[in-house]
Amino acid sequence: MSMATRTDTQSPALHVADSHDLIRVHGARENNLKDVSVEIPKRRLTVFTGVSGSGKSSLVFSTIAAESQRLINETYSAFVQGFMPTLARPEVDVLEGLTTAIIVDQQRMGADPRSTVGTATDANAMLRILFSRLGQPHIGPPSAFAFNVPSVRASGAITVERGDSKTVRQTFTRTGGMCTRCEGRGTVSDIDLTQLYDDSKSLAEGAFTIPGWKSDNFWTVRVYAESGFLDPDKPIRDFTKKEMHDFLYREPTKVKVEGVNLTYEGLIPKIQKSFLSKDKEAMQPHIRAFVERAVTFTACPECGGTRLSEAARSSRIGGINIADACAMQISDLAEWVRGLDEPSVAPLLAKLLHTLDSFVEIGLGYLSLERPAGTLSGGEAQRVKMIRHLGSSLTDTTYVFDEPTIGLHPHDIQRMNDLLLRLRDKGNTVLVVEHKPETIAIADHVVDLGPGAGTAGGTVCFEGTVEGLRAGGTITGRHFDDRAALKETVRKSTGTLEIRGATANNLRDVDVDVPLGVLAVVTGVAGSGKSSLVHGSIPSGAGVVSIDQGAIRGSRRSNPATYTGLLDPIRKAFAKANGVKPALFSANSEGACPNCNGAGVIYTDLAIMAGVATICEECEGKRFQASVLDHHLGGRDISEVLAMSVTEAEEFFGAGQARTPAAHAILNRLADVGLGYLSLGQPLTTLSGGERQRLKLATRMAEKGGVYVLDEPTTGLHLADVEQLLGLLDRLVDSGKSVIVIEHHQAVMAHADWIIDLGPGAGHDGGRIVFEGTPADLVAARSTLTGEHLAAYIGT
Repeated sequence: MSMATRTDTQSPALHVADSHDLIRVHGARENNLKDVSVEIPKRRLTVFTGVSGSGKSSLVFSTIAAESQRLINETYSAFVQGFMPTLARPEVDVLEGLTTAIIVDQQRMGADPRSTVGTATDANAMLRILFSRLGQPHIGPPSAFAFNVPSVRASGAITVERGDSKTVRQTFTRTGGMCTRCEGRGTVSDIDLTQLYDDSKSLAEGAFTIPGWKSDNFWTVRVYAESGFLDPDKPIRDFTKKEMHDFLYREPTKVKVEGVNLTYEGLIPKIQKSFLSKDKEAMQPHIRAFVERAVTFTACPECGGTRLSEAARSSRIGGINIADACAMQISDLAEWVRGLDEPSVAPLLAKLLHTLDSFVEIGLGYLSLERPAGTLSGGEAQRVKMIRHLGSSLTDTTYVFDEPTIGLHPHDIQRMNDLLLRLRDKGNTVLVVEHKPETIAIADHVVDLGPGAGTAGGTVCFEGTVEGLRAGGTITGRHFDDRAALKETVRKSTGTLEIRGATANNLRDVDVDVPLGVLAVVTGVAGSGKSSLVHGSIPSGAGVVSIDQGAIRGSRRSNPATYTGLLDPIRKAFAKANGVKPALFSANSEGACPNCNGAGVIYTDLAIMAGVATICEECEGKRFQASVLDHHLGGRDISEVLAMSVTEAEEFFGAGQARTPAAHAILNRLADVGLGYLSLGQPLTTLSGGERQRLKLATRMAEKGGVYVLDEPTTGLHLADVEQLLGLLDRLVDSGKSVIVIEHHQAVMAHADWIIDLGPGAGHDGGRIVFEGTPADLVAARSTLTGEHLAAYIGT
């Protein structure tokens, strides 16, 4: 076999196909972008930086990545497009040189109780096939090991109308692996009846203690009182056995109340449908508090929390069943799979091993496949999504990352940087939105947006190399080499919060005294047990206000004014000044423009094409009826107030005719967390991740509690904003609060009064306290990974 000899020589002239080496963006106007034009080199690592709210995500995700995805979707048939999300063309004049974009963002993974790390990454699917082929005893196909699939049996007659139609009897069976008791959830709920009603009262006396169930509510309370099944004047504790059964468990039954046909249903199934079937995180705070009080979740006694049927747990490979495999730490599971030598399933084992090794490589070897997807942090969720792209043979692809270092200890950031460089070196374009200087430093090209946030941002302040950024004089350039110094004196604690025998998740019987009255920082590598210690082990009733990284739920009708409760005092102030009802000043209530129902725009659904939003002609986008805008407070109407920034509104409601102390207090808190530039009526859906977290912080600061627990508050914060956050934390502590922060950012560690360091590693290599003391002692000892990195950071 011979190979042809090449006789042609490489032409010195550039081939026309090689001239498309830039992604060109001209005139981008998404959100706050002001006619932005940039040229991004392909097959290079480009980092986009700038203060939170400066327009980074608008340029990278809402413009470049969104248009790439839209163009790919248009290659499918209209039938297929009907099942896909419809995307509008971004507000941009020219977009050239796009390649296929793979977006790896921070969106939390589905919080469905049956979604786990294994189901989200296809590792479970491969394990199910493995057990269906090698498991002993053999119990059935892969579906027999799936906790999402119930077993089904059916029999009956079917008629197939084809030629000579005839009826035949058929039976159908499907073997699933779902536990019948908990239906694949792993937990069962128990409802505390004392939280639902006061049994010493009758229904007529208002026995229900469920939020929103007022005694005159026609659809809830009165259907019980007037159903005919119960005596409304008898205290609930005196109900007969039959009345109690009808009250709590009766099947849905049609009843007539005041001539209206309604459905009567027992209280327990009604509560389960109306409260327990919904995502707890999406509930309003007072409803969520009720559910947490009234419902207790315990591991299913039938499957032991494994979610699987007894048959699925009985089939084993070398003494290990699929529940054991999913419960293992992924790094251990990879070793177990490596030890299986079975040629008949060799391709499957190779693929499964590659997936598990990718977890370890990306720093998630401490997870287990049974871990519910909804419990992953934003950084963990993003890295789990990256798993499927590691080792991919695709090249000339654009990978788009949204702060991939979130939730990573400085020790792990180097590993993430290596991964980004590997993706680039395979011939891919890598676009990263990032604040951490360690990741900005490895960029081939930097785009710095700003100079400010919101309306003060949206322009390109710098484009070029990292060296150019350092010398460029922009906010990012000036703060790039900032290093927080250790405090000369630290505060003394005023007491301690005792945690004894903590064993949540990977904690090893941890005893620790968390000092109160100071700024305490809990740190350690990702997966070392920080959240388990702080969120899972602090005793309840300790006056703790916990502000986690959970996403803010809100529709395009929600805005900072509605979310923070600011709109209530504003509406009352308007109502009092004009002698009318407060409901008139809500775009979701009586004051809404009837044409657009208070949305400000008219949405037209065009099926497979992107929907069109046109500004309402009647209210001109102001969302209110014209008659409502005739009412003024301090010379402004309600739409003008909602268009104000927090800073303007703070001044407006602080003095003069519009002085409203309740509104001014909320606006002060928003300004304190650095959101002075946000407009009160800006939809929550347009806020960046960092802005959402600070909005949540501002809202929760009003709650009565002596201890504040913050979970990585530097998430999404620019280097310049971290300084402001440290000032806010100091003010909280100086006002008499105790602040406990889970954090990896060295500036926050250096600023702490006390550090608790967990480790030494992740998963079962962590879960222990490896250091307690002041930052100065941690740096001096350098006995832990955190100590080494903090010492390097402050330059000692």
